[in-house]
Amino acid sequence: MADAVAAKKLPACPVETTLTLISDKWKVLILRDLLPGTKRFGELKKSIGHVTQKVLTAQLREMEANGLLTRTVYAEVPPRVEYTLTALGYSLKPILDAMWDWGEEYQAKSGAAVEKPAGE
Repeated sequence: MADAVAAKKLPACPVETTLTLISDKWKVLILRDLLPGTKRFGELKKSIGHVTQKVLTAQLREMEANGLLTRTVYAEVPPRVEYTLTALGYSLKPILDAMWDWGEEYQAKSGAAVEKPAGE
């Protein structure tokens, strides 16, 4: 993990380093959806919504290379692939919790209509 990240030459600013690892909209949603536990590719794609298979695959691979999640392939037909946060990925939970709290507060104060999640 550290080798993949180190090879990129991380920025000097810690905030910029964090943004380098999770700055994409899809990465934050992947983290959100993996916090409760392991998920298969199809489950992630369905829960995230309008992401293409190609983009989701690229984001998952990048996050794996950065040590935020692990990918487990089971030798079955059809193949089963599961994604799980690593300890490093799970350590982002307080950041996501803060984003959740801030977003809830903003929604309450803005007075704008809030979209219902798919399936509700």
